[in-house]
Amino acid sequence: MFKHFITLEWKAFFRSASFASNLVLKIIMALAALYFIAIFSALGFFGFKILEEQGLEPLATVNKYLIYYLVGDLVIRYFFQKMPVTNIKPLLSLPITRKVIVHFSLGKTAISFFNVMHAFFFVPFTIALFTHGYGYHAVLWSLAMMAMIFANNFINVLINNKNIVFYPLLALVVIFASTQYYHVFDITNYTQPFFQAMYATNYMFLIPIVLVAVTYYFSFDYFKKNLSLDTGLAKKSEEAKTENFTWLNQFGTLGTFLKNDIKLIKRNKRSRTTVIMSFLFLFYGFLFFNNPHQPAVMGIFAGIFVSGGFLFTFGQFVPSWDSAYYQLMMSQNIQYRQYLSSKWWLVVIATIISTILASFYLYFGIHTYMLIVVGAIYNIGVNSHLVLFGGAFVKTPIDLAMANRAFGDKQAFNVKTMLLVLPKLLLPVLLFGLGSSIMNQNLGLVFVALAGVLGFAFRNMVFSKIEKIYKSEKYATIAAYKQKN
Repeated sequence: MFKHFITLEWKAFFRSASFASNLVLKIIMALAALYFIAIFSALGFFGFKILEEQGLEPLATVNKYLIYYLVGDLVIRYFFQKMPVTNIKPLLSLPITRKVIVHFSLGKTAISFFNVMHAFFFVPFTIALFTHGYGYHAVLWSLAMMAMIFANNFINVLINNKNIVFYPLLALVVIFASTQYYHVFDITNYTQPFFQAMYATNYMFLIPIVLVAVTYYFSFDYFKKNLSLDTGLAKKSEEAKTENFTWLNQFGTLGTFLKNDIKLIKRNKRSRTTVIMSFLFLFYGFLFFNNPHQPAVMGIFAGIFVSGGFLFTFGQFVPSWDSAYYQLMMSQNIQYRQYLSSKWWLVVIATIISTILASFYLYFGIHTYMLIVVGAIYNIGVNSHLVLFGGAFVKTPIDLAMANRAFGDKQAFNVKTMLLVLPKLLLPVLLFGLGSSIMNQNLGLVFVALAGVLGFAFRNMVFSKIEKIYKSEKYATIAAYKQKN
């Protein structure tokens, strides 16, 4: 039966209307997979020697930071790993048991690259341990680590789309990492002995294996109970509420579009998740600011991201946010200029709010905060136009009920949008580096800010060009939004 399911998956891939884009995507994903395999393999083969040369005990050091490794893996899975999806409608009328369908769907996640990738680190590292006299216990430790990875896989299946579980857990880990960084509280003092026990004993390695079985059982039970066509159709009735935002009426048609966007953000999972992710971008600067290991020119790179979280996460999918009713909108007497202006003002207001919220970076000095302010100016003057321009070519219908994929969908990739990354991120870095090399970093800030001011000054001309592109792509966009596969 599993062979029959695999055949159906294979036919669905080749018969898909988006076969060409899927094939290109698969090739790119394969190249990316080879890259990560090479990185993980190198860490596995040479990690033991590198840690030893640093005067560290290799296994104890790896066990010390495993808690962050596993949590990082879970976070990446939450946002990027596909959930088990099977078209059950034609299967429920056939003599195929629900158990077989669920086992197959969960089995697809088990062979995911997100699981296999870690073996390219743990297997070589275990070989290094074994050859350096760590004995057969190294094999038990490796089995336990791979079991933890598979447990992460099924934990992700259970908590996917459950923000109430995921984000508090993520916040707790961030707090532990921060307290460890500032030497307040070190959570690894408690987690390292647990992971070390996987090697030091003959029985502790069984705990992760049991955890895999338990998480698989609950995942199986959850999907089996929800394996029906009408699941989720009946919803609990709640008190109806209306939000008119009448204060926006003074802006005419522009205000109407803004009200629609605000309601969309408040009422749908996907858009709310995007807002949460844009808030997390505020803390991106901690990776770069006052970090002696980062080139000074990367400061403006961080400033772009800190102030432009909403711009990048929300703006890149204009007009896809309106894909559910885009045909209706295009049948109305609506000017593209007004529609695009409402999106532009939304990302601009969000950029200004993000810049104000990021004022806590003043703790690192006025120069650090100026990197964020100048990044905001560039985002408003240049990147706000570029995300709208790129949106004309990202014909990806969005399911507003889905909370994951906050960073994007596979259909969002194409050559034109990839090329737009260059002026979005690399141009401000080049301008900042040019000014810094001519005089100092202050001149670099002036160059980047000047680019933003010029972009704002020529806003009307740029909008006219973007409007023409949206009009030329109008019917192709409508056709793409009709495509369900």
